[in-house]
Order: sequence, then C-alpha cells, then structure tokens
Amino acid sequence: MTETTAFGPLLRECRQAAGLSLRQLAARVGYDHSYLAQVERGQRPGSADLARRCDQELGTAGRLAAAFEQSGVERRPDRRRPEADPLEAAWRGLVAPLGRSEPMLDETRSIAPAVLLPELVRRLSGAGRTESVELSLLIAETLTRLGDHSAARRWWWAARAAADSRGGAGQAALVRAREVISGLAERRTLTELLELADESVALALRASSAGGCTPLAARALVLAELGQTDDAHQALQQLIGAGDELASPQSPVHEQHWAEGRVCTELGYGAAGCVLLDRARELCPASWIGERARLELSLAECLAVAGEVPAGLATALRVLIELPDQWHDLFVYDAAARVLHAVRAAPGASALRELLARSPYRGGRTVGIGSRTS
Repeated sequence: MTETTAFGPLLRECRQAAGLSLRQLAARVGYDHSYLAQVERGQRPGSADLARRCDQELGTAGRLAAAFEQSGVERRPDRRRPEADPLEAAWRGLVAPLGRSEPMLDETRSIAPAVLLPELVRRLSGAGRTESVELSLLIAETLTRLGDHSAARRWWWAARAAADSRGGAGQAALVRAREVISGLAERRTLTELLELADESVALALRASSAGGCTPLAARALVLAELGQTDDAHQALQQLIGAGDELASPQSPVHEQHWAEGRVCTELGYGAAGCVLLDRARELCPASWIGERARLELSLAECLAVAGEVPAGLATALRVLIELPDQWHDLFVYDAAARVLHAVRAAPGASALRELLARSPYRGGRTVGIGSRTS
C-alpha cells in the first residue's frame, strides 16, 4: 500500500488486512454495508467522517483520512461560510430554491444518527420545496434520537411550517404523526400529543392515502398511553382495517405492525402483540440496525406483559449489550425503559437498570460491542 492509493481501494485493503467483512466494519462505523461496498469500488466518494471512523476501527493511524483528503472530495470552495454552526445556519436558511427531490427515508435508516445529522444539514442547503420538508422532518427526528430536545422542538416546528406552506395535506399529516411518535419516546405531554395526532388524522383524511397509516398509528399509540381503553381499541381496529388500503413507501408495513403491537401491549393483549411485533421484526430490513433494536425491545416488553418475564428481560439485555454504541439513542432507550417498567420486580432487573443508566447517546459510558478505544 502507498500513500497515493485511492481512498476506496485503500479502505478495502485495510479492511481485509484487519480480517473484517463489509458488514462487520459497517456495524462498527455506523454506515450501511452496501454504501461501504460502493465506496470501496469507487462508485461513491465516501466522506471525511467515514475515513476518520474507519481509521479508528482499523488502526490505520490516519492513513485513510489522508487518502480521502488527497482525493479532493468535499473541498469545494464555499463563498458563504456560515458564521454560526451548520445546524443553526441550516435552520435559519430553510428556504429551498431548487427543484430536486430524492427519496431519503429508506437510505437514512441505515446510518447512525450522529453520522446522519451533518449529512442532512448539508443536503438541506440545496433542497427543493418537497425535499426540504422531508429533510427538516428527518433533522428533527434525528435530534430527538440524540436527546437534543430543545433543538428538536425548533426543527419540528420548522418541519410543520414547511409542510403547511410548501407541501400538501399528506406531508403535513405525516410530519405531525412522526412528531407524535417521537414525542412519545421523548415523554412529552400526552394531551399535547393527542391534539397533534388528531390534526394529523384530519389532514390525512383530506389527502386520502397520502402519509400511509402513520397518522392512525400515532393517534392509537397516544390513546393507549393515555389509558383511554375503549378509544384506543377502536383506533387499533381502524389501523388494522386500513393497513392494505393505506400502504405507502412513507409508512412501511413493519412500522404499522410495530404500532399495532405497541398498542396491544399497552392494552394488555400480550399474545396478539407478540405476534404483531415478531412479524414487524421479520419485515424490517437487516441494515436498519437501530430500528430493529427498537422492535426487539418492544417485543421484549410485550413478552413480559404476556407473562414471559424472563424471556423479555433476557431479550432486552441481549439487545443493549450487542447493539453497537453508535446506535444507542433515545428511541432505543425509551423502548428499553418500557421493558424495565414491565419487569421491574423480576430477578435480574437491576442489570437492565444499570445498562439504562449509562445512556451513551448522551455522552455516558459505553454499553454495546461497537465501542473501541483509540
């Protein structure tokens, strides 16, 4: 290997020398394995962040970062250097002049939140009207996952305002529904979230099938957490009945089953909830690491509610220990906290409590296997 080796081929050589597969390295650095494969083949340029993370994991002492720097990628001149940090600058500049629109929801779920956030901010500066709504939603959701609640609130407001002024009723419904689901993990006031969920459902009805089942799912989840059993049961039936009719790329089937399973868990329908959550896990793509962890933790809670407390506790402990640290976020820890509530009197619950106290997404001690020291 030489210092002038192109970044992609050098990355492949270093990875193979370390005895790691693409999937193993991808899990450790928080990137999708298919993206890494494209970088190694020269089909994608990579990024400075990827190079730095790979240097750390592969012990290559900055060689990959140097190779990426020599490639000249991301060294375009910038005539408008932001005076504030990029997130603040992007929030203030949410007006989007171009007409570009790319599907993002699927690709972003394969990227760890701390890695994803700067990429979303970068893309917002050149986004079109429709894309700017989706990007602001994803930024708000990512900030929530990272535990930055005050910044997330501003971005949720920006996403709603952008959807109301630039998108249709379907986008406005989807933004509100996803804010509700994020707000449940954040433990926001349930009456506030119910009002937002009702707005989402009303907008979705105006937009026909736009936004998929997400508005119905959000409302059912809030009603269940409020303890409004009859209304929650009715909302659950509406969600189940509308599933095929409202199928949408923005509302994947596994998300619908997750919501149905979560509502069943809250209502005490343990057996039915386990079936739905297990099906959701089967349908969730393997590369969506954080989402699959959240699904497994929801299943662990449901197992405990169904009377399988040891199995639920064991599942939760395994998920938190095996999950690489870059995927430990608020959504995962909210799901794990719900498991703890369900198993709190069981032997071994103290081990789960100790893991939850570490909160690595807030800068605490590490938990998962993806942690490395430099």
